[in-house]
Amino acid sequence: MTHSTTIAVMQPYFMPYAGYFRLMAAADIFVVYDCVQFPKGGWVHRNRLPDEKGNLRWLTLPIQRPSLGTQIKSLAFLPDADQVMRERLAPFPRVFAHIQSNPLLLPSLRFDSSPVDYLTTQLETISRYLGLSTKFVRASILEPSLQKPAAERVIEIVQKLGGSTYVNTPGGRGLYDASMFAASGIELRFLVDHPGPSTSILHRLVHENLATLHDEIAGATRFQ
Repeated sequence: MTHSTTIAVMQPYFMPYAGYFRLMAAADIFVVYDCVQFPKGGWVHRNRLPDEKGNLRWLTLPIQRPSLGTQIKSLAFLPDADQVMRERLAPFPRVFAHIQSNPLLLPSLRFDSSPVDYLTTQLETISRYLGLSTKFVRASILEPSLQKPAAERVIEIVQKLGGSTYVNTPGGRGLYDASMFAASGIELRFLVDHPGPSTSILHRLVHENLATLHDEIAGATRFQ
């Protein structure tokens, strides 16, 4: 019997919400989409967490200001990134203390690799902590054609990995056409809406029970 391989492709986000990790729970291979333009106003380098008073505040990775058109894989950290990150964690003392005592939450507070390496390690580390076993692959290693439209590029990635199914979040419904994927022998599927909060997984790992988080993710890893 032939095994059906499910692929998910997503930009690497910094400490995303629990719903993001459903892609890892639903897929055999999670592709870190690092060969696309860095979205300055997106979630690749930052997230919002409640501070000690419950007010949402940005926590931003200490990256160098990228030039227009820079790909995610080409981002770089500031020379003094370690110190800058500690200062940015000051409004979140419980989170900071938990990171120092539990290296599973972040690769480390040392930024001696590239941001994409850091983000990939962070996502893989947390996914394992949540009990997920998805294989991680960087899209840039697959060398997809950057001249192709977005949907065709995703199809190419799935084909290069021998995938038969491509899974995406509900937000992808406006981006992808099932018939285009079907023409390439790929089933397109979308997850149901995530029922939990959109709070960063970092805050929730510090303040909530791990088993409850796992059950929330697993329970919402269903298709529409």
